[in-house]
Amino acid sequence: MIIKQTALFEKPGEHNTKDCLAILKNAVSQGLSRHVVVASTSGRNAKAFFEALKGADAGLIIVTHCANFKEENHDEFDPRVRRMLKENGVPVYTGTILTSSLEKSVMDKFGGSSTGALIAGCLRRFGEGAKVCIEIVMEACDAGLIPEGAEVLAAAGTGHGSDTVMLIKSRPSRRFLDLEVLEILAMPRGR
Repeated sequence: MIIKQTALFEKPGEHNTKDCLAILKNAVSQGLSRHVVVASTSGRNAKAFFEALKGADAGLIIVTHCANFKEENHDEFDPRVRRMLKENGVPVYTGTILTSSLEKSVMDKFGGSSTGALIAGCLRRFGEGAKVCIEIVMEACDAGLIPEGAEVLAAAGTGHGSDTVMLIKSRPSRRFLDLEVLEILAMPRGR
């Protein structure tokens, strides 16, 4: 039997980012994983995790959501942070959110539901950060940035920053049902 502690934050939000950084950095130093995937919309979270993991024995990958998400012809990720990460060999993957794509467009236009929306809704029962952790691991695996079947540390949050850290056995989106959440290291209590 293995007994581990999970950090439960009182409420979701970016005020938990500093604790998530410490939890993730500790997990890397203990050898839990050499792969780290972090969600970042604006680049602030990416920069914070990059700084925290400098010199750590882990490969950092940043996953942003797609351009044009909030408005036409706009990418919310700071180009200066993207450039800094690139100069330091940190991949930044920008792509379609797996549970929100063509189906969302059809739903918005005609109503109804979709498989992606159903999956997203189910994953949100564990919190927005948990949903995003699972999505970004699949997206990074789809892009070939992490190997399939690797144990990957993922950090994401609710709105901004990070409030969730998970250890996930990676799978590409085509094998979503084979993906495994191995450990929840931190998450907010409630949504």
